[in-house]
Amino acid sequence: MYLPEHFREIDAAEIAAVIDAAPLACVVANTDAGLIANHIPVLAGGDGALIGHVALANDMHRLIADGQEVLVIFRGEQGYVSPNFYPSKAEHHRHVPTWNYQVVHVHGDITFQHGERDKRAIVGLLTRAHERRLGAARPWRMADAPADYMAGMLANIVGFRIAIHRVLAKSKLSQNRDPRDYAGVIEGLRAAGNEALAERMARSISDASEP
Repeated sequence: MYLPEHFREIDAAEIAAVIDAAPLACVVANTDAGLIANHIPVLAGGDGALIGHVALANDMHRLIADGQEVLVIFRGEQGYVSPNFYPSKAEHHRHVPTWNYQVVHVHGDITFQHGERDKRAIVGLLTRAHERRLGAARPWRMADAPADYMAGMLANIVGFRIAIHRVLAKSKLSQNRDPRDYAGVIEGLRAAGNEALAERMARSISDASEP
């Protein structure tokens, strides 16, 4: 990943927040069949590893060897930035369009898990995490489904665990602009309906101003 120093994200809490907010990761691997990429809900487990599962019919677990390195990509907020967002544009017109975004690349070694106990634990963790996000009064639990049905569903998936050994993160959020142009980008994004990215940029200003 192209990573200019002024866009490098090193805040562990911010990196964790991007991963948590963008759980549909892209898992990329080099195989004998060439590069493959799969879009899979992934969760950071309690031991720091990433966990998830794929369908038994998905050749990913046959094409990737146990212990092989994979790249897991999490993409956060993103959006187009027009030169018209910059107040200074009216003075010298020395601006071109760009794109603001947050992304996290996690490199790690993947191992696949075929045992029912392991798969049940992975599904349980994923389910609890995402049901909690919904905030329902009565979250769905695996025990809500008939036991034989649940056993059949688990038989048709393969779990995986990715032991992390390198993380690269990028927050390209107009840090290289002067304060008035930075504020102009926030205003322009909000006017364009991209409130999420605008709010993320506004939060950077708030964080920087705290003692």
